[in-house]
Amino acid sequence: MTNKKKPKVYITRKLPDIVETRMRELFDAELNIDDTPRSQPELVAAMKRADVLVPTLTDRIDAALIEQAGPQLKLIASFSNGTDHIDIDAAAKRGITVTNTPNVLTEDTADMTMALILAVPRRLAEGATILTDRRGEWAGWSPTWMLGRRISGKRIGIVGMGRIGTAVARRAKAFGLSIHYHNRKWVSSETEEKLEATYWDSLDQMLARVDIVSVNCPSTPATYHLLSARRLALMQPTSYIVNTARGGIVDEAALIKCLREGKIAGAGLDVFENEPAVNPKLVKLASEGKVVLLPHMSSATLEGRIDMGEKVVINIRTYFDGHRPPDRVLPNRA
Repeated sequence: MTNKKKPKVYITRKLPDIVETRMRELFDAELNIDDTPRSQPELVAAMKRADVLVPTLTDRIDAALIEQAGPQLKLIASFSNGTDHIDIDAAAKRGITVTNTPNVLTEDTADMTMALILAVPRRLAEGATILTDRRGEWAGWSPTWMLGRRISGKRIGIVGMGRIGTAVARRAKAFGLSIHYHNRKWVSSETEEKLEATYWDSLDQMLARVDIVSVNCPSTPATYHLLSARRLALMQPTSYIVNTARGGIVDEAALIKCLREGKIAGAGLDVFENEPAVNPKLVKLASEGKVVLLPHMSSATLEGRIDMGEKVVINIRTYFDGHRPPDRVLPNRA
């Protein structure tokens, strides 16, 4: 990009300092130092003057917003793996390229998924609060106090056996869990053999037979409430569900009902249907030790965020060097 005018890049949220520094070195970058979420009017104003918009998953870049973009906006380089917050088709109609940051959050998300798989049956959050908020309740070790459930020897059913689901399966197998999965298609025979995994083409049948359900599929119109009230009712009363994908994949109201009625033993949730709002009924269930709640932090590692920033930089540089960005998202494939 030597001797070329630097593209004007608008970044909607605060990014790690090392990423922002690199952005300023390479581009005419407008930063969000205080990390205040941008309003729709602010996003419209930015899209009227910037060559590149760098949104995050909390910024809804819909068709109405894209329609108001200036003719100079040529690239939406999202700082995210998912792109369900962007209307890809609307962008394509305006000649705007969209990119994302895939394949850098797999291990971090799988680590946190495994942490929740351990935390819920073993009552980790509940035990921790006893030592901080309810110290008077602990009288010392007892053979029958704070009993959880062993996970070794149990069956885990993974909903969505992509990169993250496969990474979860590797970890789960190391903890002695039997791997079951539901996916649009079979994984490779080599992967299936290595994981000793059992494929279920029927999600209903798998849900009825596993002890832990891990939700790892992408958020699409087809997966909205994939874990519906009817499907949640198929789970065993001793089973657990963990969701580190997207809140809308699970019918949250139905899940709460199942937990309150004892039809599901517990849940570990890092995502919610109406983020950042969390249903007060879930908070109450957490206080009762039936749910472990996290504030959408499965991918939150410094290394992961820096890797995401590097991908954004590469996508922008590649585009303005006249080449196809490596992480371009095509219409109808978001």
